[in-house]
Amino acid sequence: MTISEVSKRCNISPDTLRYYEKAGLLLDVNRTAGGIRDYTEQDCTQIEFVKCMRSAGLSVEVLRKYFELFKRGKHTLKARRDLLATERKALQERFLELQGTLKRLDYKISVYDQAIASKNKELKF
Repeated sequence: MTISEVSKRCNISPDTLRYYEKAGLLLDVNRTAGGIRDYTEQDCTQIEFVKCMRSAGLSVEVLRKYFELFKRGKHTLKARRDLLATERKALQERFLELQGTLKRLDYKISVYDQAIASKNKELKF
C-alpha cells in the first residue's frame, strides 16, 4: 500500500507516518525499487498500535524504547511488559483526575441550568 492509501485507511497524515518512521516507531517499512514506501498489513497493525498508545499518552520516547526492546527479541518480554505497566499506571492516574474534572464540570453545568431556570444570572465561583 502507498503512503496515501495507509494515510486514508489509518486516518493519519502522510507527514505523521514519515515522522513515526524516522522516530523509530515503524519497523522496517518496505520500499519499492524506486524507493517508494510499500506498507503491509503488519505495518498498518503497528500504526494502529502506535496511534492507540499515543492517544493513551505514551510519548514518542517511550514508544521508541518499546520498539527498541521489541527488536531485541523475546528476552525483553518482561522489560516491555514493565514499560507498558508503568504507562498504564500513569494513564489510570490521569483517568481518575479526569473523572474529578468531569464531576466538577457536571456540577457547574447543573448550577447554570438552575440559574437559567430561575432566571438568576448572577453566579459565583
